[in-house]
Amino acid sequence: MRIEGLNKRYDKEHALKDVSFSIYKGEVVVIIGPSGCGKSSLLRCINGLENIQSGSIIFEGKPLFRGKPDRSAVRQKIGMVFQSYELFPHMTVLENLTLAPLCVQKRRRAEAENTADAILQRVGLLEKRGAYPRQLSGGQKQRAAIARALMMNPEIMLFDEVTAALDPEMVREVLDALLELADEGMTMLIVTHEMEFAREIADRVLFIDDGVLLEESAPGEFFASPRTERAKQFLNLFKAKKR
Repeated sequence: MRIEGLNKRYDKEHALKDVSFSIYKGEVVVIIGPSGCGKSSLLRCINGLENIQSGSIIFEGKPLFRGKPDRSAVRQKIGMVFQSYELFPHMTVLENLTLAPLCVQKRRRAEAENTADAILQRVGLLEKRGAYPRQLSGGQKQRAAIARALMMNPEIMLFDEVTAALDPEMVREVLDALLELADEGMTMLIVTHEMEFAREIADRVLFIDDGVLLEESAPGEFFASPRTERAKQFLNLFKAKKR
């Protein structure tokens, strides 16, 4: 995927300013930056949840969201997991996972349920297949949301602060699920405030501030010696909080 000169505006707010970068197959790219800098807007533009004013999103060699494309078809290839889970409360975990494959992809129920069981096993939730969201912990809900996105067999996964709504003791189980996906070769674009996790999982780190992509480098280089003063200030703030 290539992002070329992306601009996003909300009325008078210029949320993304000429953002450009690439994501390669099997790569894990982590986006960090202060709150309100445009990180979530970037993911939402990539998944077609927000319109862009200019620039291009090139996926598998083709520009997305030009004219009147089938956004549903695009979202089957570009999965997204939000910090708020977005599970249907009146459905079991299994029903949440199989809804889109049955209704959108028209897959057979037996095949969809077998796939769901395999994915639930991967994320450590097979024993919760018949549970409702209210019966799950926050970490389990987020892992169920990840499993649901994987049901569509996406080419790339977008994660928007998936640990932000969790209690500290539940954060690790979700981060471990993402690390397993990385080990399996899933292409991922991750927005996070978990700096140690970013250092651990990223192949590349993007630092965004005020809608501008200020730095793009390997995690070891970025965390050891950021090039811009703004990135240094940002990392120093996290170091101070950690103390």
